[in-house]
Amino acid sequence: MPRTKSNNSKTSRTIRSISSGSSSAKQTTKYIFVSGGVISGIGKGTTSASIGLLLKSAGYKVAPIKFENYLNIDAGTINPIEHGDPFLCEDGTEGDMDIGTYEKFLNEDMEAESFITIGRIYKTVIDKERRFEYNGEDVEAIPHITDEIIRRIEAVVKKRDAEIVLIELGGTAGEYQNVLYYEASRILTLRKPGDVVHIHVSYVPTPNHLGEPKTKPTQLSVKTLNSMGIQPDFIVARSEKYIDQRRRERFALFCNMKPEDIITSPDVSSIYEIPLVLHQQGMEEKIMRKLSLPIRKPDLVQWEKLIGRVKAKKNKEIEVAIIGKYFSTGEYQLKDSYAALLDAIDHAAVAAEVTVKNHWIDAEKVEKEGAKLIGKPDGIIVPIGWGERGSEGMIAAASYARKNKIPYLGLCYGMQLCVIAFARDVLGWKDANSEENSKATKHPVIHLMPAQKEVMEKRAYGGTMRLGSWEAIVKKGTRAYEIYDKYNGFIDKKTGLTAERHRHRYEFNDEFVKDFEKSGLVISARSKAENLAEIVELPKSAHPFYIGTQGHPEYKSRPLNPHPIFMAFVEACKKS
Repeated sequence: MPRTKSNNSKTSRTIRSISSGSSSAKQTTKYIFVSGGVISGIGKGTTSASIGLLLKSAGYKVAPIKFENYLNIDAGTINPIEHGDPFLCEDGTEGDMDIGTYEKFLNEDMEAESFITIGRIYKTVIDKERRFEYNGEDVEAIPHITDEIIRRIEAVVKKRDAEIVLIELGGTAGEYQNVLYYEASRILTLRKPGDVVHIHVSYVPTPNHLGEPKTKPTQLSVKTLNSMGIQPDFIVARSEKYIDQRRRERFALFCNMKPEDIITSPDVSSIYEIPLVLHQQGMEEKIMRKLSLPIRKPDLVQWEKLIGRVKAKKNKEIEVAIIGKYFSTGEYQLKDSYAALLDAIDHAAVAAEVTVKNHWIDAEKVEKEGAKLIGKPDGIIVPIGWGERGSEGMIAAASYARKNKIPYLGLCYGMQLCVIAFARDVLGWKDANSEENSKATKHPVIHLMPAQKEVMEKRAYGGTMRLGSWEAIVKKGTRAYEIYDKYNGFIDKKTGLTAERHRHRYEFNDEFVKDFEKSGLVISARSKAENLAEIVELPKSAHPFYIGTQGHPEYKSRPLNPHPIFMAFVEACKKS
């Protein structure tokens, strides 16, 4: 089946060269490695994306790549509670959340070559060995694994015609899982002297009982790098507040660096401020100098306007209830399971000039305590999910939103479950369900896609769903068409053609379509290739905003270009 790939629009910029270091000869490719220290989740991905934004805004062709530590081939089979929301790309790649950060900051689509796991590296090497491609050599971690890592880096350079490749190393310095990535970094530095820099993003804690930032953890992290033959060129110090000169001097003394190469990255109210924080310290210029690149000034006008809108005073606050089932890990609540969703809400909120208060509600609690637990929010979202656990609570939420005229947005599973809710409440089919959750139902209004039956029988789960961007035709006169039409850039107004990213196995069962349409549910979009129901809705006369989409608009939303469906949802919440 054909998938579509969106073409990135290239905005021409006038770049002002500050130095006369350019020449007519083609510039050699430059490599920037970004590693992390002290704790995981410190912000390597955001730092990498911010650096990429600064360099791209200065006119350089930048290509990011993320190397992950796990043996999974991709992130598609990982429980989102374990490693956060897998980010879905146009080509169907199920990657790490950082891939989404790259897309949002660079305003470019990432593809398979941008996300590599150590599992994929090992599999490639082992497959080559089985095909006798190593000509009888004893295949070892070094050089064969490290060579494959470097080969993957060069493939990104070639595929994306990159002048600068940003290589984010997963995990934290000192873990045994990622040592081969660091070894590949060391080898590439030796092979390409002057063309490689290493940036170490590390945590600088400020213990409450001391009241001052402590550099010792980062000193030890840099010592670990040194033991692997790597001397960082820059340290990005993640901390609560800006690092003072005293701390810079300590870093310089004990980490064998210059004070000006210690970059401070304090906590900020929005991650989109980080590029400007780094720019204010001249980070992109310092990188250009280290790599002997012509010094160019980045054009950050649009990004600065974005931050202005982010920080502007909002006149209204809206509450959005998210009824999901991937919220907790042990005794703690987490947001990473729905990272792309939260970003999409934020993008729309900034554009709509409102503050959004997200209310997290566990679907299993709704099952036990009833929909009254939801209260009276301005909007309800039922997001992605899998399997029976919590599904009845999510169905109850869809019913609650319909009956109480609360704006509702169902995403993938949330679309399927609102169809089930409609079948039970309006059509009177009390046993209506998805085949995923009930094989015995006489009304399987959601059923397994025919192309997925053989896959499921073989238990071939990884990378086998309907994945990536698929075209759909939106029916004119529907609310969905009105929404896409209002926000330019997401639909061909002549044909009604749009495209969304997909990640699912089950679909709306067309055997029951006449019953649904007769009772008021509108099928407002169908896929071009297979004629599958893509978007369902209730008309304005029946509900202020009630839409379910089989696709995932959250993965296409960007800070400078919020997705139309989220824009329309937030605007509806403003009016509720």
